Amino acid sequence: MKDLDDTRAPLLDHLIELRRRLLWCVGSILLAFFVCYYFAENIFAFLVQPLLAVGQKKLIYTQIFEAFFVQIKVAFFAAMMLSFPVIANQLWQFIAPGLYRKEKRALLPFILATPVLFGMGASMAYFIAVPMALHFLLSFQGDVGGISQEALPAIGNYLSFIMQFLFGFGIAFLLPVLLMLLERAGIVTRKQLVGARRYAIVAAFAIAAVLTPPDVGSQLLLAIPLCILYEFALIAIWFTERRRAREAEVALEPGE
Repeated sequence: MKDLDDTRAPLLDHLIELRRRLLWCVGSILLAFFVCYYFAENIFAFLVQPLLAVGQKKLIYTQIFEAFFVQIKVAFFAAMMLSFPVIANQLWQFIAPGLYRKEKRALLPFILATPVLFGMGASMAYFIAVPMALHFLLSFQGDVGGISQEALPAIGNYLSFIMQFLFGFGIAFLLPVLLMLLERAGIVTRKQLVGARRYAIVAAFAIAAVLTPPDVGSQLLLAIPLCILYEFALIAIWFTERRRAREAEVALEPGE
């Protein structure tokens, strides 16, 4: 028990501490929201670059308040991303006193890896998946049976489209963190994960089918990285198992 903090706070103190951490989180989100709202047009201009790259130079809005609510949504999503380090730090500060030293060393890398993996997934969506999906979806423009068919995407629909990609790919790239946490908690073992590989591949393609448009290219862009990340998680779990085994052997040596 020496690894734990010396003091054991009663329930009321835990609730007060939780409220304080939540207030810090809410405050950081609000501050980031107002900053992001000031730059909402610039942020949205960045988000529409894939649309411009495929030659679509017009967005419309059919409801009076649609453009305003789009700016609100852009500012909120950007604020959530900017404030994530503060939220993660407050979460860590709340749970860390109740963890053993070994548990702290085990959990901290997962918290640090989360924004990195999410950023990698979102970047892949923005620079690769979204342009390919837009190229496919906008290819239906032109004459169809003598009638001109033109795409006029609404500003709100486009925001939902690209945010679905960014968050879908970002969350999907957190798969190694999730699997390693489940293994660390004893819920699953590496042997079980290896045995479930074929089901994981089917699940990866099912997730890709839900989160991406119905073109094969976009689905493969998500499904293949998911399969690779699954294998990466198995390798990482193998290394952690070996490290834990060595630590257990050292602990059992005479004189230790």
